[in-house]
Amino acid sequence: MWLRSFVAAALLQVCLAGSAHAKGPFGTVNVGGWTGGAFSNDETGAFSHCAVTAPYANGVILVVSENAAGIWSLAFASPSYHFNKGENAAIDVTFDGQEQARLFATAFRPDMLTAVMPLNVVRTFQKASLMVATAGHAVLNFDLRSTGPVIAALANCVTKVKADGLDKAGDFTKGAAKPPATADKQGAPPAGKPGKGAKSVSGFGTGFVVSASGHIVTNNHVIEGCSELKGNLTGEATMVLRVVSADTNNDLALLQAPSTATFKEFARIRDRPIRSGDSVVAIGFPFHGLLTSDFTVTTGIVSSLSGMRNDSRFLQISAPVQPGNSGGPLFDTTGQVVGVVTGKLDGLRVAAATGSIPENINFAIKTGALRDFLDNSVVPYQTSEPKGELKTPEIAGNARAYTMLISCKGTEEADAKK
Repeated sequence: MWLRSFVAAALLQVCLAGSAHAKGPFGTVNVGGWTGGAFSNDETGAFSHCAVTAPYANGVILVVSENAAGIWSLAFASPSYHFNKGENAAIDVTFDGQEQARLFATAFRPDMLTAVMPLNVVRTFQKASLMVATAGHAVLNFDLRSTGPVIAALANCVTKVKADGLDKAGDFTKGAAKPPATADKQGAPPAGKPGKGAKSVSGFGTGFVVSASGHIVTNNHVIEGCSELKGNLTGEATMVLRVVSADTNNDLALLQAPSTATFKEFARIRDRPIRSGDSVVAIGFPFHGLLTSDFTVTTGIVSSLSGMRNDSRFLQISAPVQPGNSGGPLFDTTGQVVGVVTGKLDGLRVAAATGSIPENINFAIKTGALRDFLDNSVVPYQTSEPKGELKTPEIAGNARAYTMLISCKGTEEADAKK
């Protein structure tokens, strides 16, 4: 009973317009573990905001709100908090192990910190399944699997109350449309031609050439939703790439370079299975545009011969990888490809189940799945037996001739559907 009262109190206090008190809820929002509705300003009686709360096992109650002016906020509330009114704190949030943002929160009450959420963070929050929040030494995990319909319902709540008034408030989950920050336009725009009002966005990944004919391997999630794909080797001209085939189940994609492009070198795939404990080298283009324009090289070992839940299609590796490494080659110490880097999303999902953040848990697709994919695509790739070991700089130097930065151009509409 006390928890329910606290949740209601948290709802009443979340108002970016600055009012100290709120009356409500008017109408309802009830999605998954989230509950709430519309609220008014006690002093003026005018509509103030729409908000929802959800309690978590870690003792924190999340409060999400959109006010009458269209400003979104995210609050963290707990009876164990003891803030001074007006105290500020920086909270770093990471979504699905990839998208990161820093929120600046203020304590409007002793047991709650409230931060404004920019629209790009709202969009990511709506799509994500896991959020890790870090403030100082505190690290908390939040399952976000219901936030898609919650954000839509809150946007619907604000729109309807502003149009019809609080006295006509009802179930805001019915007929909810996606908010402007995350809306999918009706119908997909033609390739290369964003729809009216659409904002062009870009993404980056890594790929590697596997044949003299210019076949390039990358992850399917690198090219999904792209209206234009380009690639370039470090220091060389950019070329337009064409999608040949894709395997969504194994997260693989095959691209084709123009017939005018020539590749003197291409990757060889290791013919012998790699072993747990063997050293590996990952090469790719993480955080392109923020870090170096050249590829980066990281080293580690094969930690396990299976991925999450014993998925035998994957290797678990300790070599650090970041957004942008996706689709890049994973090498053994002889310079042969032993996998395709996929990322570390599943690694962070372990945090939601265990309560702690795992370190250096990353994954790559095994060559068995890769070779099956290339065979089905009728690609003349080459395999090789591991021979003499090479030093890491030699592996990187050889890979420079066929490791490619993949650039994806799309629109926010396409991005919202990923």
